[in-house]
Amino acid sequence: MNQKNELKQKILSETAKIDWSALETFYAKGSVIWVSSNVDLIDIAMKFAEDDTASIQNLLVSGEIEKMTPEKARKWQQQSGLWATVVAPWVLVQHRPKIN
Repeated sequence: MNQKNELKQKILSETAKIDWSALETFYAKGSVIWVSSNVDLIDIAMKFAEDDTASIQNLLVSGEIEKMTPEKARKWQQQSGLWATVVAPWVLVQHRPKIN
């Protein structure tokens, strides 16, 4: 397996459903990144892990990722369907509502 595949498998194995309460400490430290549900959380995590600054900048400009805002944090306190993965020092979080 090549390095990129190994990295992707590592990120996949460290991605899980999570409650907001488990993220509050990271949010207080300013290390939570909101990821739009329009993009793939794992693909975004790969860009962070590979330090793909140009792609990350484009995602910030397009609004597909952003540092977690107080408004979103308040809203997410009651949300289910949060998924997170860690790409130190960041915790990337995405809301994936249950689809019926």
